[in-house]
Amino acid sequence: MKKIIYVDNFLTGHGHTPTTGTTLVKLFRDEGYHVVKTSSKQSKAVRLADMLFTIFNNRKNAVVLIATYSTSAFYFACTCGFMCRFFNVPYIPCLHGGNLPQRIQNSPKLSRSYFGKSYSNVAVSGYLRQSMMENNWKCIEIPNNITINDYPFHQKVTIKPSLLWVRSFHAIYNPALAIKIVHALSVTYPDVNLTMVGPDKDGSLDTCKALIDELKLQDKVTFTGLLPRAEWTKLAASHDIFINTTNFDNLPVSVVEAMALGMIVISTRVGGVPFLVDDLVNGLLVSAGDAAAFVDAIKEVLKDDERSAEISLNARKKAEQYDWATVRLLWNKLLTEVDNLG
Repeated sequence: MKKIIYVDNFLTGHGHTPTTGTTLVKLFRDEGYHVVKTSSKQSKAVRLADMLFTIFNNRKNAVVLIATYSTSAFYFACTCGFMCRFFNVPYIPCLHGGNLPQRIQNSPKLSRSYFGKSYSNVAVSGYLRQSMMENNWKCIEIPNNITINDYPFHQKVTIKPSLLWVRSFHAIYNPALAIKIVHALSVTYPDVNLTMVGPDKDGSLDTCKALIDELKLQDKVTFTGLLPRAEWTKLAASHDIFINTTNFDNLPVSVVEAMALGMIVISTRVGGVPFLVDDLVNGLLVSAGDAAAFVDAIKEVLKDDERSAEISLNARKKAEQYDWATVRLLWNKLLTEVDNLG
């Protein structure tokens, strides 16, 4: 069996949100695979060097899985792909960046070399798979996964204006929009409250705090910082509505988790989210950046408990499709194919 080299940003030790790779490495090892992961180095230059060094040292009888994002980390992935091609090591880009289609347009030559010469590409949603297929690059869809039993289901029956937001504080996730939503709701629902979970990435946390001071919402918004999954999922029991305000997205695990918990998910209609959330069936979708649309959607679920209870139940059923017991079969099939290359 080939060795798996998993290339991702393993930076939880430096206060960052765990990536999908953090979960997959553990699950692959539980499946019996030999997995080498890289890198946990905080410095970008050192991290790239560590990734390349790890690939070189472990290249014999290996397959390299490369987490691929649409930000500057895209260039890290391409550099790792180049090394794999140079040493004839099969590699598989694992596509996570919600803005990857735009990145492909902006870097066509680099993208053709990286995606087009890989063993295959793995898209976590139909959204990115579609982008790969449009360019005639081999791609299969293997979604982000959860372990469904880790998420106790609480069907939301009587809905309160209690909102939960879980993401890194970064401009692409538009956290300030969540504050504006609370401000608009507070006119009709003075008991509205919002808990925001996640670390600061680009100064957006300070922007949100300044906006709270400006709008005098200090008693309505709580920041927890980065929390382990077990801790933030407990918060779901005392919150009914999960808002996802992002401007770009792929298949956000936090949304899958919220659905598994039975929360009423209201999200922007961006990237791969419509492949996950069926509007008015297992969640609600609104236009990106539209605070008024969010407020209207929240008011709808607050006034129709019966409909909301149905959405909550459907959300759980949808999330069950992402359980590792199902997703593992797709990974095992792909890795067996690579192993048979000899």
